[in-house]
Amino acid sequence: MNALSDISDIEADSLMEIFNIGVGHAAAAMSNIVNEEVRMSVPTLRFTTRSEAADELGADISLFGISQHYKGAYATEAILMFPEAASFEIVRMMVGDLIPAHELGEMEREAMSEIGNIVLNACVGTLANMFQKELQGSLPEVRVGTSNQILNPDQDENDPMVMMLRIDFALERQQIQGYLAFILDMSALQDLREQIRLYILRLESGCVPDGM
Repeated sequence: MNALSDISDIEADSLMEIFNIGVGHAAAAMSNIVNEEVRMSVPTLRFTTRSEAADELGADISLFGISQHYKGAYATEAILMFPEAASFEIVRMMVGDLIPAHELGEMEREAMSEIGNIVLNACVGTLANMFQKELQGSLPEVRVGTSNQILNPDQDENDPMVMMLRIDFALERQQIQGYLAFILDMSALQDLREQIRLYILRLESGCVPDGM
């Protein structure tokens, strides 16, 4: 874990457990949409700065991003990102092979917005459920561009912490790698750590809900 976050191993493990439950819910919802099994896993979770996250994703790669703002137990912007080339295949998977390619392109933003809404709300909803707190989300916003344009569309000079998760999507026909970023200022990071601490205490006392 990045030293900037100063997060303990047990806190990191608890977050991984929660997000694995969340992406499991998202995978089940997506499986119903595409009529084939979708498996998702969260192989990595780390804390970094927004600029470092953008560098790691690559400045030359065009990304498709779906963003939602949440407030409640803590405030954050959650962004699900895919390589733009993969987004077309995801949409094809959703709508089937009968739609002409030119019509598929017109549906891309709407379909990706729906996927982002499913994945983001499943993950954030699981966080809220496990923390026993409410988190209210905005409508999804779709962005296409470089990693900097996706993670920092307003060109804010502040460089807040980002909780980055890599999510592997395994489908019958292909595997797709996506990234989920939670942008956290210092206040939100402290709020998140406090919620994790309380979750661990409830876990140790056997008072944690079984997912959603």
